[in-house]
Amino acid sequence: MAQVPAQSPLQQRSAGILLHPTSLPGPGGCGTLGDDAYRFVDFLAAAGQQIWQILPIGPTHSDGSPYQSLSVHAGEPALISMVRLQQWGWLDRQIDLERRPRDQLIAMARRHFLDCATDGERDEWQQFLARQHHWLADYALFRVIRNLQQQRGWCEWPIPLRDRDPAALQQFAASAAEAIDTIRFEQFLFFRQWCQLKGYANRHGVRIFGDMPIFVAHDSADVWAHRSLFQLDAAGQPQVVAGVPPDYFSATGQRWGNPHYAWAQMAGDQFHWWQQRLAGQMELFDLVRIDHFRGFQAYWEIPASAATAIDGHWVEAPGAALFSELQQRFSPLPVVAEDLGTITPEVLALRDQFALPGMKILQFAFDSGSDNPYLPHNHEANSVVYTGTHDNDTTVGWYQGLSGEAQAHIQHYLGHPDESIPWSLIRCAYRSVAQLAMVPLQDVMGLDGAHRMNTPGTNSGNWHWRFAWSQLAPDSAARLRELAALYGRL
Repeated sequence: MAQVPAQSPLQQRSAGILLHPTSLPGPGGCGTLGDDAYRFVDFLAAAGQQIWQILPIGPTHSDGSPYQSLSVHAGEPALISMVRLQQWGWLDRQIDLERRPRDQLIAMARRHFLDCATDGERDEWQQFLARQHHWLADYALFRVIRNLQQQRGWCEWPIPLRDRDPAALQQFAASAAEAIDTIRFEQFLFFRQWCQLKGYANRHGVRIFGDMPIFVAHDSADVWAHRSLFQLDAAGQPQVVAGVPPDYFSATGQRWGNPHYAWAQMAGDQFHWWQQRLAGQMELFDLVRIDHFRGFQAYWEIPASAATAIDGHWVEAPGAALFSELQQRFSPLPVVAEDLGTITPEVLALRDQFALPGMKILQFAFDSGSDNPYLPHNHEANSVVYTGTHDNDTTVGWYQGLSGEAQAHIQHYLGHPDESIPWSLIRCAYRSVAQLAMVPLQDVMGLDGAHRMNTPGTNSGNWHWRFAWSQLAPDSAARLRELAALYGRL
């Protein structure tokens, strides 16, 4: 059996499913933390899956991207299950949830809580406020101001509010106290429902694998409240922005637009902001993927005035110093490194210095020679193998888009199995030496490219996919469990 370092968070062979909670079935515009989430945990347990991987769960902007959040700490309010609130007795069961706006239902639940909460529930509320105070006050203030400013970014607010003039903030907070408290209560509902779901999953042998973007959205409570930690001008605008150079996904690279960190400022207090950020993630998750890990070794810096990412350049980052500080607080570091894209020996050395598992994508494995690092015979034990991720086409869609010659090459590598795509590739992932094997639910269901979650470099049609239970074949759980047992992943 291949060995993994003692410092690795992956000490046991296992398997899991990638599915963002917004993709769950149910009423409303997206999936929630309600009954279908618990049913999905039951499916995972029956299928011998020990991991449920999700995308970031912060509150999104209007485009719905979970990678551009209004806060690195807060939860997405749309995930709150109103049915759950009825089950708790915090909303009248006679209310037609489909006919009421979500904000109205939250306000109704808050009024009930203020009037009827038990002593235990009130204690829970006070403990939540105390535990999350370091970000919650700023976030609630940010959301209420932003709502009253017609969702304009904070750089467009009146200057006293933009620049956090103490007297202006105090006056605003006093005039909007109830709206601010409603936002805080909304987060209390999210965290309460999330922690209950996570507890249920853990009791059923399922761990939650979260996702943490390396960068922060410019229009966020975090940047507004901590301007000195980012490279901004006097008006709060980014001087340089993040992205990646031309790559597999885009000939012009990707200009994400996030402000870059003021790393020297962050290092001055032992990266306290990052320590709080990871601590918050570990309240919510058992393991977390850090998106765009290579940015901790060197990041692509693009002039804010540039229209594309082509004009950027690499700048070295203090990743070793950061992870040394984090390792003192979290050991082993509960982190998986998203090490895809333009990877250098220095990036791999940083990853391996802290025994962080990397990622292997089977859809990337067959477009070059036998030394391709994504081919299973080149995998490392301390890694996570995927058929594809949320940024890839589904395996069926990917395979259908290949030439006949490329398909024949894949079948030759796989040994011309009786199983068809995607199950032959799922088996290939399970058979890998990689300690953790992850499969998007779309591949378990055998869905084509119409069910893709995201197409990088595009601005519409993403993040909205949802499944129906009827799409899941009756033998799916048994089939996954059999593979997990066969390849030592139970």
